[in-house]
Amino acid sequence: MTSSSETTPVTAAILVIGDEILSGRTKDKNIGYIAEYLTNIGIDLREVRVVPDIQDEIVQALNALRARYTYVFTTGGIGPTHDDITADSVAVAFGVSIDHDPRAIAMLSERFPADQLNEARLRMARIPAGADLIANSVSKAPGFNIGNVYVMAGVPSIMQAMLDVVAPTLKTGVRMLSETVRAGMREGDIGTALAQVAKAHPEVSIGSYPFFSEAGPDTNIVVRSRDPEKLAVARAAVQAMIDSERARLAV
Repeated sequence: MTSSSETTPVTAAILVIGDEILSGRTKDKNIGYIAEYLTNIGIDLREVRVVPDIQDEIVQALNALRARYTYVFTTGGIGPTHDDITADSVAVAFGVSIDHDPRAIAMLSERFPADQLNEARLRMARIPAGADLIANSVSKAPGFNIGNVYVMAGVPSIMQAMLDVVAPTLKTGVRMLSETVRAGMREGDIGTALAQVAKAHPEVSIGSYPFFSEAGPDTNIVVRSRDPEKLAVARAAVQAMIDSERARLAV
């Protein structure tokens, strides 16, 4: 990985492709994994879109996202069936041709004998011109990278293997640090005071997340910053606010 300066954050978007996600038939397990993975290596995930297996919609979304962010990661739609149209759509988005790639065929041949490389399986070897392949240690069918777009499988185990291959090649920024403070109070009890803390620390992200514990309603306050000193100061301010509000409510 190569590092970027703190003043120029590295950003990313995820484009999830597939009717099965939108219908609810398949529950997405990739967004959270990719989001955490990118956060841990210093890349800010800024947007996620889910689109159906419709070429025009894939092309439109992909072109919008790749113009806006450092990287775009797509999942889904690179399998052997007729509705796997991601590779074709990416080719259209980039204005390049697409054909069977000898490198991809060689990868598939590591798993399938020649008499099993039928027309359906060979669809997985169709790669846009100029793209680099992303190795797939799980099932051999590769993903690919063209420009700032990384096209990966929708199957979580395969996507994760591909992401491990891709990650060392990515430009990364300063990792986002976070601290969690448990309030021991309801979100509404601290909302006004928390807003004042957030206003006093504009360079730090402060969010509140309500939940229910065995003791009843509670709230976690999450403080995030790339600067450890600013993080520590803001966290201390949050803790002081919580202590003050507890004392006020106890009166």
